[in-house]
Amino acid sequence: MLSGTTMMVSLRPFNGVFPYPSKHSLVHRNRQTALRGTIYMSAQTQAVPSRTQRIMESISVSGEVGGAGGAYSYNALKRLDGIWSSICSTQTVQQAPQQVVSSFPGVSSHSVLAEKQLDKCDVVVCGGTLGIFIATALIAKGLKVCIVERNILKGREQEWNISRKELMELVEAGILDEDDIEEVTAVSFNPNRCGFENKGEIWVEDILNLGVSPVKLIEIVKKRFVSFGGVIFEGCSVSSISIYDDTAILQLAEENILSSRLIIDAMGNFSPVVKQIRGGRKPDGVCLVVGSCARGFKENSTSDVIYSSSSVKKVGNAEVQYFWEAFPAGSGPLDRTTYMFTYVNPQPTSPKLEELLEDYWDLMPKYQGVSMDSLEILRVIYGIFPTYRDSPLPAAFNRVLQFGDASGIQSPVSFGGFGSLTRHLGRLSNGIYEAIDGDFLDSYSLSLLNPYMPNLSASWLFQRAMSAKKQSNVPPDFINELLDINFKSMERLGDPVLRPFLQDVIQFGPLAKTLGLVMLTKPQILPSIFKQVDIPVLIDWSRHFFMLGYYTFLSTYMDPVIRSWLNGLPSKVKYEWKRHLEAWKYGSGLDYRL
Repeated sequence: MLSGTTMMVSLRPFNGVFPYPSKHSLVHRNRQTALRGTIYMSAQTQAVPSRTQRIMESISVSGEVGGAGGAYSYNALKRLDGIWSSICSTQTVQQAPQQVVSSFPGVSSHSVLAEKQLDKCDVVVCGGTLGIFIATALIAKGLKVCIVERNILKGREQEWNISRKELMELVEAGILDEDDIEEVTAVSFNPNRCGFENKGEIWVEDILNLGVSPVKLIEIVKKRFVSFGGVIFEGCSVSSISIYDDTAILQLAEENILSSRLIIDAMGNFSPVVKQIRGGRKPDGVCLVVGSCARGFKENSTSDVIYSSSSVKKVGNAEVQYFWEAFPAGSGPLDRTTYMFTYVNPQPTSPKLEELLEDYWDLMPKYQGVSMDSLEILRVIYGIFPTYRDSPLPAAFNRVLQFGDASGIQSPVSFGGFGSLTRHLGRLSNGIYEAIDGDFLDSYSLSLLNPYMPNLSASWLFQRAMSAKKQSNVPPDFINELLDINFKSMERLGDPVLRPFLQDVIQFGPLAKTLGLVMLTKPQILPSIFKQVDIPVLIDWSRHFFMLGYYTFLSTYMDPVIRSWLNGLPSKVKYEWKRHLEAWKYGSGLDYRL
């Protein structure tokens, strides 16, 4: 393409006359030609859109909605790539974030804002896409709850993939009826594949095998929330939060003012409150995701939970290991969603989402055994999922609690927090209700709701192991080899080991058995593991692995003893001990049941 363009430039006529120069004018004419040719070639280069741009601008997209994956336009992709470039800058700490939350001594009656307040609530949930679930669970318990959402509160078109077991958590929390599950399920499928670069495949059943319509799901939950008396402020964004001894006052950019006993921050990975708490610090790792939902897949009855079709490859100045997920879509029998994702450490050389999409258009047809010419692209999907080692995020202010992706409760190897939300929803809704009922709304008491969880921290080793890095001195296929031996070891150990892991639940017993089997069957892989993840990371991980075993012991043997005398304790002490028991149970993964 470049050589063809260069030839076209060098032969381009000027003023309608083809330039056959005489010897005495050759130098002058060549300079003139080179100058004009450079300008022309530059303009041509700028005018040629990428394949991603051509594809995305040919698709009709509806209005954007809140939440990850809620925007599909090329302009939205460029905006997100701009955010990603800022994260990847050479600075360890980005520019000072906006100070959204401020604390003031005394009661709110001394504030001029108190006289202007529009409504008083027990809870204000900021961010409605996932916040609607905790809001509905709390209002069902009798609390007065409001939601603030900067867009219209509705679900995205692209389905969420989840297991029925996880959906049942919403029923147990009182958010859905069991009949609602059938209504919101757009498609179901089995079996589900795991595989790594032609090293064999593992097939499982009922893992992420439902495609749930966010449009229908959020509409049902929204109606239930409103029927309980809930209030939703749509098209409103948070301007400031003022914390007083007796309340929190929330000022919206639209000049509405709300007061609440507790504010729940459900504004996702890029919450301005989280940015303030973390001081603009770079994330420790990021999952980059691109993909599409397309029509034209004749073989469309199974799914891929995790699949790799190639070794580490170079993208620009970075090296990446691509993984895939693929699911039948509910919009038609030939419709299929394919995701390509990779884990990176944010650096100036990290690839842009558009660069990944350019690779995606080349690699996806080969991965799925189709031709791009036979597909109709319905929508293009992309997202950035930053993760931090010090997660979940403890409460930094009185009366403000992070929830969902904003809290970092999701696994560092997953993208999207809906599955982790359903798992923790019952625990959090009960704990928040008790905190409000007992007025335990100081930062320490709220931090007990987002406690240290060793199984979550232990997952960091897996993200590091799945991240390609320069000059690691390991073979290009090492990541696939490592994952293959781990998955085959878990398969040999059976469902009690494999199924929790596939649903992002790490447990001490299954993990210890898997690691032991890997070391027995392939001890020669250990030196490469040390090179890939680094000794300091392994030492840090060992601490979390020990705590995972310790929490397992506490939850198994100490929990029954302590629970037997909980009712005789003072209310504040009882609240704190209940949170400790929950931390042991969920932090060891013992909440998971087959």
